[in-house]
Amino acid sequence: MSKKDQSSVTSTRRAIVTLLKQYGPMDAITLASRLTLTGMAVRQHLYELQSQQVVEYEEEARPMGRPAKIWKLTSQANLWFPNGYQQLSVGLLGAIRMSFGDAGIEKVLESQNHAKKNQYQELMSGAAGLRDKLQKLFTIRMNEGYFAEVQELEDGSFLFVQKHCPILEAAAVCNGFCRNEMELFQSVLGDHVQIERVEYLLSGGSRCAYRITELHKEVIPF
Repeated sequence: MSKKDQSSVTSTRRAIVTLLKQYGPMDAITLASRLTLTGMAVRQHLYELQSQQVVEYEEEARPMGRPAKIWKLTSQANLWFPNGYQQLSVGLLGAIRMSFGDAGIEKVLESQNHAKKNQYQELMSGAAGLRDKLQKLFTIRMNEGYFAEVQELEDGSFLFVQKHCPILEAAAVCNGFCRNEMELFQSVLGDHVQIERVEYLLSGGSRCAYRITELHKEVIPF
């Protein structure tokens, strides 16, 4: 296979993995329609990705015909996405803990969180209203590799979803990263919203998701 052909194959497989990360499990025909490829071509790529333990499938019964294979990513697929220098981060956390204890880690996280809040406040300046703020937050997190999504729910609240965590390994050894994430979102979205984590990667979920509800001030009669 020529270098050009190999590059094309790699690009297609990356597109498949990216679609499964962004939109969740789907069958080969749906993937093919999004990629303007034939179902057979996509299946060939999927089986090769399966041999690399990047994807796996579950069979789903259909009203007519044979069950469909619904493809989804494995944990191995995380290697295809930005990792935020995880090995370096984990190593540094271990060194800080050995030298300065948990108090040292907390001090580093506090400083990092303060800088992050200032950065986000600047990037989100000019946003008016919760919907606008969430759209700007979505753009920031996408640029940082979180594969974010904003969903507006029927009750008027929002679901802010992150389908990939580029610092997952670091967060697994130091839960302060996740706590700071909640504080960061609260800081940039404002005290008038309630933020609740409803799905969590480190608890075995396939994503992190936050329900964000705008609180209405109580009207006190005269």
